[in-house]
Amino acid sequence: MKILIADDHRLVIEAVKAKLSELEPGIEFVLAMSVDELLAGANDDLDLAVIDLNMPGADGQAHIDEIRRRHPAVPVIVLSGYEDPAIMRSALERGVLGFIPKAYSPEVMLSAVRLVLAGGVYVPPMMLTALPPGIVAGVAPQGGGGEVLTRGGGGAGQTLEHLRSVLTERQVEVLQLLSQGKPNKLIGRSLGISEGTVKIHLAAIFRALNVRNRTEAVVAAQALTEAQQA
Repeated sequence: MKILIADDHRLVIEAVKAKLSELEPGIEFVLAMSVDELLAGANDDLDLAVIDLNMPGADGQAHIDEIRRRHPAVPVIVLSGYEDPAIMRSALERGVLGFIPKAYSPEVMLSAVRLVLAGGVYVPPMMLTALPPGIVAGVAPQGGGGEVLTRGGGGAGQTLEHLRSVLTERQVEVLQLLSQGKPNKLIGRSLGISEGTVKIHLAAIFRALNVRNRTEAVVAAQALTEAQQA
């Protein structure tokens, strides 16, 4: 396994490197302490890139965009001191597969990395708790009452009750596993269905949630699940 760690603090790099070494023996690490070193060290052979947002040469999240453009197949996780849900959402919408605040424990970081390496998406809990109950990330309530969900750019409002009525029992089960960040293969294995069937169910779920991609669906599914459990 080959992992890139990009951060402008040597102590952070060494701590992350030590913890990720627990994934498996013989991991090769590529280290970068600036955007120039990040771009020079990144390549398509990487199994994972763990990147800080605030480092020398960074212009907002432009370095994340550049890595995604140059190496679209490389999974990217942001490890950052920022805890602003808007920044987290912006990173996830760029195709990042996880956002880990540096305030989190090393064990949480390791679990998040394992999830991403298994094909899942890690969404920090604080991104959900910062939202009003029952409201999906990036979505504003419409009208005066009920749990109304509608994508920020428009589209028909959807109540939780409506979503329950348009999804089949199997799709609800897929949605629950999706909310846990499980990849398609594990969802299929858990439910005894093929990965292709999972994708068909996900397409229906995406339409019902009015989201554009898996990352948005994970955020929406987690928010809906928490609202249903409240």
